[in-house]
Amino acid sequence: GREHFGALLSSPSPSAREMGSGTSKGAPPAVVQTAAYPPVVVNKQLAGVKVSQGDDSAHSVASTVVASPAPGTGAPPPGLVPFQASGFASVSAPSVELGEKCFVGAVADKYLKKQGLSAAILDDWKWPSQHSDAVAAAIMAWGKDNNATMFTHWFQPLGANNVRPGGTGQVHQNMMVFQKDGKPIWKFSGKELLRGETDGSSYPNGGMRATHTAGGYTVLDASSPIFMRGDTIYIPTIFMSWTGLATDEKIPLLRSCEALTREGKRLLKNLGFTASGVVPNIGLEQEFFFVPRSAYARRMDLQMTGRTVMGKLPPRGQEMSDHYMAPPNQVALECMKAIQDECYKLGIPLRTRHREVAPNQYEFAPMFGYATSQIDQNLMVMQICDEVSSRYGLACLFQEKPFAGINGSGKHNNWSVGTPEGCNLLNPGQTTKVTGNPEVFNAVVACIVSGVDKHGDLMRMSIASPGNDFRLGCMEAPPAVMSTYLGPDLTKHLEAYMAGGTADYKPSSRMLSAGLENIAAFDVPAEDRNRTSPFPYGGCRFEFRAVGSSQNVSMVNTVLNTLTAEAMADYSAKLEAGKKPRDVTTELLKTHWKAVFNGNGYAEDWPDKAVERGIWRIDSGIDAYKTMTSDKNCALFDKMKVMNREELEARTAVNYTQYVGTVEMEVLCMIDMLNQQVIPAVKAAGQSTSALSDVVATLKYALGQIHAAPEGHAQASVARSVRLETMVQQREAVDAAEGLCPSHLWPMATYRELLFLDSQQDGHGATPGVLGTLKQG
Repeated sequence: GREHFGALLSSPSPSAREMGSGTSKGAPPAVVQTAAYPPVVVNKQLAGVKVSQGDDSAHSVASTVVASPAPGTGAPPPGLVPFQASGFASVSAPSVELGEKCFVGAVADKYLKKQGLSAAILDDWKWPSQHSDAVAAAIMAWGKDNNATMFTHWFQPLGANNVRPGGTGQVHQNMMVFQKDGKPIWKFSGKELLRGETDGSSYPNGGMRATHTAGGYTVLDASSPIFMRGDTIYIPTIFMSWTGLATDEKIPLLRSCEALTREGKRLLKNLGFTASGVVPNIGLEQEFFFVPRSAYARRMDLQMTGRTVMGKLPPRGQEMSDHYMAPPNQVALECMKAIQDECYKLGIPLRTRHREVAPNQYEFAPMFGYATSQIDQNLMVMQICDEVSSRYGLACLFQEKPFAGINGSGKHNNWSVGTPEGCNLLNPGQTTKVTGNPEVFNAVVACIVSGVDKHGDLMRMSIASPGNDFRLGCMEAPPAVMSTYLGPDLTKHLEAYMAGGTADYKPSSRMLSAGLENIAAFDVPAEDRNRTSPFPYGGCRFEFRAVGSSQNVSMVNTVLNTLTAEAMADYSAKLEAGKKPRDVTTELLKTHWKAVFNGNGYAEDWPDKAVERGIWRIDSGIDAYKTMTSDKNCALFDKMKVMNREELEARTAVNYTQYVGTVEMEVLCMIDMLNQQVIPAVKAAGQSTSALSDVVATLKYALGQIHAAPEGHAQASVARSVRLETMVQQREAVDAAEGLCPSHLWPMATYRELLFLDSQQDGHGATPGVLGTLKQG
């Protein structure tokens, strides 16, 4: 259909696509090898560097946030573009202090020195056991200087997906207490910094907590930096029950990171190289829609569920591929600048911004970073987008499929593994140079390929969400088949390697010419880009392309880390039993090679062929949820010390409950919109409403079927059928009625009003209900 036009032109942004580094928080500055940029050095001391934000400076400013020239080059930081007045009456663009609201580097050093410490202690994630009181005193002084009187433990409760942007938990506490004379004094202890207590039963918990057993605790996570927004200091934490069970999204992620570093370090040692560990680094490409808030206010479904449950397609969609990377709408651009401004202050390097395939669809992408801090930052980006957009008369939509008939939104999870010292183990040239052993790269790739083959069911589970049901396999996202793309060049190397060829992989390139005298030919990678694969290798990283835009990607990365750690553990066990690296790698590749597919994942016959190969294919997200608690997967997570069976069963129950709740809200919205808006409007137009009344009756019956089903997998399966079949079929009558009803009588915002900001602007740059009118003269 029309939503497929232009989809194949969409591509990942260069920052998250190409910046597959092996750096992480807690490591010294390390050279980052990139696919398209010269070596740079991650430099946390840049916190506090002052720049002015220019209209087109997203790339240069973000680069300055996290990168400086390599030591010894003598080159200055990239030039900065002075801000030029935009002319928008509602917009001011003050200079930005990069990282000024993030307690790392120079910002932290200023206050820690007064406590006899330096910011270097924060690089050791064990600092809470030694320096909590001193760090608390420094943070309190930082807050006083910045008029921040509050602090909060900031955590990710289970089910922190889909319903609200950012999906985090927080209770704000004052750092001032009042004396007997009524005068306030500042008080903030190391104990308050490190730990808090709250109700663990009121969040989704899958039965791990109850009202009479409700204790829950927050504990500081030193892998993610403390930051400040407004008058509040945010302290990233984990959230666990009184019994010690993980009642959040982050604890399993951190456990998986520990498993990866433990088994990665062991593997490298067995291959003759000593490293302090192996860490996951990610870059998240966040897609979303901007719609006029005035139109959003006239859509109950968007407000309540994040997506439209009815709506006739306008005459224009994305057929002409005219939206992708087009000039941004000027109001949307000013909003994105303001979002970047806030993010830069928090040390969040939103490097790339651009238009996406669908009308009113946009994307932000950051630089690569350590998995836990990147996920924290992404959750805050979602919250900032939601809050700032409202100030510009816009609403920001993160739901995966807010509109039928056009592309939905994803969050591509670019993932790499490397040493804390800065070696990206998915960069073949760098890995061989640093380790001195070409077998290392082949071994790491073999471990990942085997993990995809063995645990593709878990990968599918990790991307299952209500919104993703409408995207996967629809020519806008890869199908629900878990394969990996290695590309012809790497595939050829590994096939030759399995046949006894060289272990040293040197990616080839070729010269590309435009046929113009004034434009020189240039090198391009031998690998093309395959956007139909759910998990393609793109040079220096794998890109999990099927992730949904509203998701908290903690579970996604927990799965990737865990399956890789297990494969590394098994590899090490074979080496320690006396096998040779080449033999182990070859055995792994031959056994699991069926998971490698370099063809067209959108081909109609591919899903069936994948099943014949023995590749994981799970069409239903509900069925994917069920696999989490299979014996195979319980054994995996237990072996890697990531989750026990009770924690897995709880998460499965939460997933079912959230899916059913989502569908219930959508059905109720559709019924209310029909009864309160659509049917009265059609009657006022003098048209028959019998078909619409039948729709209401059908929806009420379907809702009753959901309520009658046993809780768990059975109920969620009924809800999925109602959502993907009943609701889709019934909206046809509603959309047909919209097409016949006079526009002045139609009571809700139409797709045309929601999706085309540009077309609705008048000669003064104004859009009804949207801020940011251009000044004249």
